[in-house]
Amino acid sequence: MKSSLSARFPAPLDPQFQPAILFNRAYIAAARKSGRAVPLVLGLERENRLVSHYETMVLPDADAATLLYAERLVKFLLWARGGWKLYIGGPKKIGEFIRQHYSPHGRRKFDCDMMTAAYGKKFQVVATTAEKIPAAKETQTAAGGHLQGCRIGFDLGASDYKFSAVIDGEAVYTDEAPWDPKSQANPDYHYHHVVSALHRAAAHLPRVDAIGGSSAGIIVDNEIRVASLLRAVPKKDFPRAAGIFKRIQKEWNVPVVVMNDGDVTALAGALALGGKGMLGIAMGSSQAAGFLDPHGRILGWLNELAFVPVDYQPRAAADEWSGDRGTGVMYFSQQAVNKLLPAAKIKLPGKMGLPERLKEVQSLMARGDGRALKIYETIGVYLGCALAQYAEFYEFRQALILGRVTTGKGGDIVLETARQILKKTFPEVAAKIELRVPDEKSRRVGQAVAAASLPALKK
Repeated sequence: MKSSLSARFPAPLDPQFQPAILFNRAYIAAARKSGRAVPLVLGLERENRLVSHYETMVLPDADAATLLYAERLVKFLLWARGGWKLYIGGPKKIGEFIRQHYSPHGRRKFDCDMMTAAYGKKFQVVATTAEKIPAAKETQTAAGGHLQGCRIGFDLGASDYKFSAVIDGEAVYTDEAPWDPKSQANPDYHYHHVVSALHRAAAHLPRVDAIGGSSAGIIVDNEIRVASLLRAVPKKDFPRAAGIFKRIQKEWNVPVVVMNDGDVTALAGALALGGKGMLGIAMGSSQAAGFLDPHGRILGWLNELAFVPVDYQPRAAADEWSGDRGTGVMYFSQQAVNKLLPAAKIKLPGKMGLPERLKEVQSLMARGDGRALKIYETIGVYLGCALAQYAEFYEFRQALILGRVTTGKGGDIVLETARQILKKTFPEVAAKIELRVPDEKSRRVGQAVAAASLPALKK
């Protein structure tokens, strides 16, 4: 089953780009037209028996197009929503195919291992009927936006951490400090840095009512499950490192909520720009994302869009970590820029790192180099198609686009190209969402201040 963009909007440096959204739509249309389509219901169970649902339709034959559609859909949902148990409600052949692929010895072993690490339970695939999928159950409590009281917020990054003292939504003290968590094997290093920041912030408050945090990695139930920040911590010491936030809650005896930095980015954008239903996408060293639903809830989904497939071409670039092809990290990060350099005929020293390569492309763009322009236009095509794809899984009204890849003149080209793709190719999506970039107010709100608003106060 083939799909392509309108000839007016090809990806300039990637003519073989096969957007997932167009393949998926073409498949659904063909299934519906056949008159033989049957339901396919997917359920993902994660912590605290929360269950996410997704319903679609498939042809019962389990042909190549059907298996591709089903497998890529599973991959998307697994990394967008997360879960340790996957229910497949539909044709038996599809269920068996997914069970073989997503097993300790299957092609998606990486994904199974990561979900096992994230949720602390062995990943399972349960093939059943659509009627037997457990009922959907999502978080019902709004997370974030709690501004009353005296709060501390922190944001843990790879090279520095930021923290703020906040009174009734206004930061009375902010600071940041360098650190090197990725090379530290002792969990106490991480604990003492965070606690030291808390004490410095607390010195500017009459009392501490709550503590909220933002951190890179997969965080479930206030525990770090997977994080590059802890990559040097030995396996035997990892539980001690993963539990530092619960340790802090016990010691300070106040509500503590820590969430993935992508979700807190979306919350910060919503607080600054107003409204709910915010999808945040950061294009930096990787692709980060976060989601605040239309009811103001952070649902606890993974939102690891770096691993979700956006391109179905068989020879799409492979992510070096997961080994999968066509996933977001190779389209919305410094790696995307690097991937497009050969096609743009830009030669850089082999030993040059990705951040420096991005800077060179930004410099070329600032000087009006047409080769750099093509790189940003190509990423803009990617983004427009991906936003239409995301809109079928996330209910959002605003997309906050940020990160180093989107800075400077190149970022303007990315956003304008994405808007044109949406307007001309996906007009129904363009009518529902607005692309935003951080403004001065967004920067004033800040990640640490938004994190401080995560916990609700004890009644």
